[in-house]
Amino acid sequence: MKSFFHKILSVALASLVFVTTMSFTVNMHYCGDSLVDFALFHNAQTCGMENQSSQKSCEAGFSEKSCCSDAQIVNDGQDDLKTSYTNLSFEHQAFVATFFYTYINLFDGLDKNIVPFRDYTPPYLVRNVQKLHETYLI
Repeated sequence: MKSFFHKILSVALASLVFVTTMSFTVNMHYCGDSLVDFALFHNAQTCGMENQSSQKSCEAGFSEKSCCSDAQIVNDGQDDLKTSYTNLSFEHQAFVATFFYTYINLFDGLDKNIVPFRDYTPPYLVRNVQKLHETYLI
């Protein structure tokens, strides 16, 4: 059960990073106040009304404002998530190399617990000398 929630959380965080770093553009075409076309990855198609010429000859000299309009929403993603590790100075490279070398070799030689007095038996105690002379270390 714990691994299931761990996988769900991992997928959710990965998708969050993906969505925040992705950039996209939304194009919309309005004719009057109504939305005619909506496009996410390409330009929105027009309704064709902005290309119609004026029908009255007396209005040919004046340019009317078109009833159609285009709207564009641009979302730029983050580009600063990738940090570059190729620009390390010599001191940083030396520190990283010595850190890894000492960390890898930290536990060498500790595979076997060495006890130097393992083959010898303890001495036979006849009497407790500290108690006999009443000398205690405090």
